Formats: sequence, C-alpha cells, structure tokens
Amino acid sequence: MTVVDPVLLVEPTPLTLRGRSFTAANPAVMGIVNRTPDSFYSSARYPSIEAGLDAVAAMVADGVDIVDVGGVRAGQQGDWVEADEEIERVLPFLEAVREAHPDLLLSLDTWRSEVARACAGVRIDLVNDTWQGADPELVHVAAKLKAGYVVSHTGGAAPRTDPDGVRYGSHDDPDDVVADVLDVLTHGANRAREAGVPANAILIDPTLDFGKTTRHSLRTLRATAQIASLGFPVLQALSRKDFVGETLDLAVDDRLEGTLAATAVAAWLGTVCFRAHDVRATRRVVDMVASIRGDRPAAVNVRGVRRG
Repeated sequence: MTVVDPVLLVEPTPLTLRGRSFTAANPAVMGIVNRTPDSFYSSARYPSIEAGLDAVAAMVADGVDIVDVGGVRAGQQGDWVEADEEIERVLPFLEAVREAHPDLLLSLDTWRSEVARACAGVRIDLVNDTWQGADPELVHVAAKLKAGYVVSHTGGAAPRTDPDGVRYGSHDDPDDVVADVLDVLTHGANRAREAGVPANAILIDPTLDFGKTTRHSLRTLRATAQIASLGFPVLQALSRKDFVGETLDLAVDDRLEGTLAATAVAAWLGTVCFRAHDVRATRRVVDMVASIRGDRPAAVNVRGVRRG
C-alpha cells in the first residue's frame, strides 16, 4: 500500500490590532463599506451614513471583525476624487461608526497620508494602503496613529489605474509574478517595521487584480503559502474580483461561489485576514477551513458520542 505524506500546512503569523489577535484558529473577516457612488459592486455602495450604519450593524451580527471604509473607487472608471472630497466621504461615517460600535476594529482604505491624518481623532486601527506605498508618508502616519498597516503589491501601477499590457519578467513566466510579489511585500513590510509599525500589525496583501492579469492572480493565489512564509500576517482581498469573473465568465453579482472557493484555498494555505463583501458566508467558510486544518475545534460535538 502506498503511504501518502500528510499535507504540510503553513502556520499563519498572527495578526494583532489594538490588543486583539487573529490566528489560524480564528481568522479575521474584514467587511467592506464603500462610501462611493461608483463602486464596482453596487450592493456595497453606501452613499448615506444611515445606510452604511445599517450595513455595519448587519456585518457585526454576521461575525465581522474589522470594517474597512473607503471613499474612492479603486479602478480608473468614475470621476477623479480629490483628497478633500475623500475626507468628506469617510470621516463623518467613521465617526458615526465609532460612536455606534466603540470596540469595533476600523480600517481606513486610502493611499493618501492627508486622509489618514484627517481621521486621526476616530482611532483608526488599520490603514489599508492598496496602492503599494504610492504616498511614502502614509506608512509613517499609520505608525503615529499606532495603527496597523497593509502592504500591497500593484506591480508599480499608479493609484486608480487598471492593468494594461502588464508583464513580469522578459517572457512573462508565471513564476515571475510570484517572485515580484514576494520581493515587493518583503521590502514594504520591512519599511513599515522601520517606520515603527509592529511586525504583527503589518498585513501583507498580494493584491489580486491590481497590476495583474487573471493568469497572474491565479498564480499568485496558488503561492499563498510562500507569501505566508515571509513571516507577516497575510490579507487576501478576493471578493467578487475580476479574476473570479474572468475565470468563470461571470458578472459581479454572480461571483460569490468563485470567491468562496478562492477564500477556502487561501485559508488552507495560511491567510489570516479576509476582506469581503459577503461577511456571513466568508465567516462560515474560514471557520470551516480552520477546523479542517485542525486549528479550530468544532462548535458542537454530539454526533456519535455515547449518551448516558
């Protein structure tokens, strides 16, 4: 009989924000609130503070750990948004959420240091810099706020630009994108640490879709264990992205199952934080994977147990 070696699992580096820790046994789910009228996923648009607060309350009930608030669409479609307008979109809402949920971990999705500074009084717990340090001052602002910081990989693309003819290496070998991701994330994480952000509060995000073709994103997702082995907690932002849509030829509203499949793979391979539109479904998937990995006990154990 052939004996198959057990699957080797990467032990994720824990994430710690404001004294709360997330591990392989209890991965973090980060809910998304877009304070934009033009987000690519219309169901995540919350133009009014009231609608956004209702969404946050629902996320809390569904098991969210962190809420990520952004005021600018990531892609180049839609109007350009200046920093003052971005602040007007996110600051009053963050203040309202902090009042309604004093203990909830809040993340600010911005690439601009002036926006993060403007939100200093809210107690931001995480600065989600999705554009690979385009504003080099932002990481220093995060450190001054005693917030965590997300290091991303965009292939050097400027904020709000969509990939066009992007290549990695002279022959665009699939492994070249992984090498670039590992190098950029390592450099960015070390820079964040030098700026004063604690290592266990530095999330590294391979940032699928950004600066990548679908082929690049799929290859990068398969390399999650390598990314997790860099020694920093890993964030995966997979929710309803174009790489899911192109892989399955599906529109945004039909990408939930593909997103959850990618989520399960990323969780198995060592991701500790998941940015998601569909909080309840994501919570259930990552908890189930944690139990399959052996990191989390089942919530109930009665089947087959002797009674009496």
